[in-house]
Amino acid sequence: MLFRAILFLLTAMMLFSCGRQMSGMQENGDTLQMKYATLLTVVRHDGYTEVSIRNPWKEGKTLHTYLLVPRHAEIPEGLPHGTVIRTPIERAAVFTTVHCALLTELGHADDIKAVADFKYIKIPAIREAAAQGRIADCGSGMSPVVEKIIDVKPDIIMLSPFENSGGYGKLEDINIPLVECAEYMETSPLGRAEWMKFYGMLLDEGQKADSLFNIVDHNYQSLKRLALQAGEGRSLLIDRMVGSVWYVPGGRSTIGQMAQDAGARYPWAADEHSGSLPLTFETVLERAANADVWMFRYSSDRQTSRKQLLSDYHGYSQLKAFCDGEVYACNVEQTLFYEETPFRPDFLLSDFIQVVHPGIKGLPALRYYKKTE
Repeated sequence: MLFRAILFLLTAMMLFSCGRQMSGMQENGDTLQMKYATLLTVVRHDGYTEVSIRNPWKEGKTLHTYLLVPRHAEIPEGLPHGTVIRTPIERAAVFTTVHCALLTELGHADDIKAVADFKYIKIPAIREAAAQGRIADCGSGMSPVVEKIIDVKPDIIMLSPFENSGGYGKLEDINIPLVECAEYMETSPLGRAEWMKFYGMLLDEGQKADSLFNIVDHNYQSLKRLALQAGEGRSLLIDRMVGSVWYVPGGRSTIGQMAQDAGARYPWAADEHSGSLPLTFETVLERAANADVWMFRYSSDRQTSRKQLLSDYHGYSQLKAFCDGEVYACNVEQTLFYEETPFRPDFLLSDFIQVVHPGIKGLPALRYYKKTE
């Protein structure tokens, strides 16, 4: 009898211990492993998915936590602190053209009910819907017309956070979840693109977003290997003067990383900044005057020329790439550069590789950049 009692007690303790471990596992959830993104943490729990965004400006801090709960399910008890979003979302106010493009790519253009900075949006489906009154123009993203946003009753507002922005003003008082789209602070092109998985979850299009990202990842890695096999590429100078400042992509920025993935010899490759460096022309000239090729973006209703460049800033004549005619420009008004490249970095890498390795054949024609005559 004593032996049986002891055996029963030991068994009960083991079951209790296992029960506690299983409960703990359920509380911890199932973490979705990100391949490249460093700012996102996604954990699936029973009844909801927890998405945490690491604050890119404050080490060890969280920018925002979202709790995605299926639209027609009961909200689970004991949820952790965070912003609850019912999924799939059916109505969205979108403040950035890039996220308008992604929602369109995922087949959810009709879910966009309001936009900000409409004049910068070139996506045909969005412009047509706005012309027909199906999408509201709520003005500037920095100071939107809140009443127009309230009128369309969005489930979420998608916007980009900025360091020391001071918050979102009246938008914080209207009880609509603010989705802080901080993917632009990732330090790799694929890390930024991987955020489409999060946005796919909001739309209940996780599988479609995963499939699209796998295509982007495969294409990007194939292009990167092609550039590696081609050997060392030409030296590259990026962007141009804006007023009295030349904003050069830092070595850890997505563009700086892409230059290196393309096999370019980038003068600021060793730099540790993930943003742009505001430099004087003299500083740029000192380090990159002899760069073989020059790529930059601009905004205009017509194509630029080397003559126009000199008219804008005569100092460009001191650049080897300018003198050799190796200047490639991307007119963001006549291309979908800003709409496509954040989530399709493979498209942009193809352009970079063709400019840096002019001997490589078989790639699609330049998508964004054109040689400047």
